Amino acid sequence: MTQAELQSLQVAKTVDARGTACPGPLLEAKKAIGTIKVGDVMEVLSADEGTKVDIPKWCTKQGHEYLGTFEESGYFRIFLKKK
Repeated sequence: MTQAELQSLQVAKTVDARGTACPGPLLEAKKAIGTIKVGDVMEVLSADEGTKVDIPKWCTKQGHEYLGTFEESGYFRIFLKKK
């Protein structure tokens, strides 16, 4: 997805993990995924570089759909859909 497409997504849950280092953002995402419905989109905010790799890998392992990542000023916005 393009950055514009990602920005226009209806997000059911935003996980702000910008204050945590690896593996914090992934652990926060794992906790939060249980609070949304199948088909909902979740956004993870993280300043940790490793999260750009960790979240897509986790999505693949768990069967969720990784939608994309883009960089804001000093952090990343990572989008996934619960399956």
